[in-house]
Amino acid sequence: MTEQITLVSTTQDERAELDAVRDALGRSSRLAQLLCFIGEKHFAGEGDQLNEYAIATEVFGRSKTTFDASQDAIARVEAHRLRRRLKDFYEGPGRDHALHISLPAGSYVPVFTRAGSEPPGSISPGGISAAGKGAPDAPAADSSKSAAHDRTGWRFLSASRPEGKWMLAGLALLLIATAWITTAILHRPRSSTTAASGSRTVAGALNAPQGDAATAAQAPIRLLAGDSGPPQTDSEGQVWSADEYVHGGGPWRRPDTAIARTNNPFLFQYWRAGDSSYDIPLQPGVYELHLYFITSDPSNNSYRTFSVRINGNLVLTGFDINSDAMGENIADERVFRDVSPASDGKLHISLASEGGAPQINAIEVVPGTPHKQLPIRIVTQRASYTDHNGQLWHSDNYYMNGHFSDQPHEIDGARDPELFSTERYGHFSYAIPVDTRDRYTLILHFVELYFGGQNGGGIGSRVFRVMCNGETLLDDFDIYKEAGSFHPLTKTFYHLKPSAQGKLNITFEPIQNNATVSGIEVVDESQ
Repeated sequence: MTEQITLVSTTQDERAELDAVRDALGRSSRLAQLLCFIGEKHFAGEGDQLNEYAIATEVFGRSKTTFDASQDAIARVEAHRLRRRLKDFYEGPGRDHALHISLPAGSYVPVFTRAGSEPPGSISPGGISAAGKGAPDAPAADSSKSAAHDRTGWRFLSASRPEGKWMLAGLALLLIATAWITTAILHRPRSSTTAASGSRTVAGALNAPQGDAATAAQAPIRLLAGDSGPPQTDSEGQVWSADEYVHGGGPWRRPDTAIARTNNPFLFQYWRAGDSSYDIPLQPGVYELHLYFITSDPSNNSYRTFSVRINGNLVLTGFDINSDAMGENIADERVFRDVSPASDGKLHISLASEGGAPQINAIEVVPGTPHKQLPIRIVTQRASYTDHNGQLWHSDNYYMNGHFSDQPHEIDGARDPELFSTERYGHFSYAIPVDTRDRYTLILHFVELYFGGQNGGGIGSRVFRVMCNGETLLDDFDIYKEAGSFHPLTKTFYHLKPSAQGKLNITFEPIQNNATVSGIEVVDESQ
């Protein structure tokens, strides 16, 4: 008797479930990043590429040239944690979800199953693997059907059963309706906007709300200026789309040179040059706008300036990227709070020539807080971290020079010991972008991770200075003297004024041995 196939869950359902679980994990947590990575590989049909090396290097920032799985178990450890968290989630808040995600032991490929059904490799009541050898009356495996099941969550329904006939009739009606809708879509008028001038991307379309407001984009919006390629994911698991909503200017690719002060160099791979404007349709609300720049032609040292307007209001004039970033090949980010769409429902960003052609590399629009910039929290790690209060700490960024130590240590007396388990050390600085109109509280987190333990040393072994925009915050600072080793120490500084370039320039200067820091917080003091 012929078995007929009925689609009862789709890739769209699976994506929705993955997003729901990612939210529950904290969208930018280490486990959420791992889930997103393996999920996207699964949806792309690239499950065979999910291995320790790929996860360690692509998700957790391990070196592609030196990573050794026999010495570094990061992929296995985090997969075990994810496997356990998925189990806890579906035994708790996710118990009523129609689809469940599991990560079978010994595999990095996610499996989507209907609630109440057994995932592949699970143990049947008889104690034998339902998918394994020895399952009673098990039919021979069909590799093509198995692959289809893994990708889309298909189930099989017999046409000989009464309910099967009703389901098949419904499926036929669904296919007819789908064909009619597809025809209507294919024959509707197309936009004349080309990819080079900012055509809408698939990712952008998926982020747009449905119904009458379908033309308004939902924040966050992240655009790679001048780029017409596929979406890219940054170190926080955030997706950046190709250029869109833009008029004027032209796309260019930047030379492949090293870039300072960014942990996402792909943001600066392309740029849009020349007089141009972005008209981004937005839902009503308050947003925070981030603009990203870098020198497009490092060999050209000529004085180039341009202006930037937001909804017609001049926000940057005589803007010179090299001067703003304090050098060539240095990523520059400018932040503007309290941004809202104009009366026509669009956010207008225009760049115009002054002493030279304007250029921009990326645009980010995120939901904001009225009259206050969103807090910035940075942890000196390669992946983001969500603390016990649910606060997101971004991976190490905005720094120049120094060295990164990711050898974790056990820390005493901290609610979130992982926040203090690594460090940036040496002689280094951070240029943290902020809105120029406000004053800020700076919170620095330190731990003595070297002296006072098995390495010897003690008071006076590490002494350094911390300055912000030329003002000395700490002088002759000795962590061990104040807190000993492996104990967190926090220092807070109030009413800091940003530079004219919209930066808190924080310098860590050694006096005796290396300066060090483990975490940085910047909080807007505006009421």
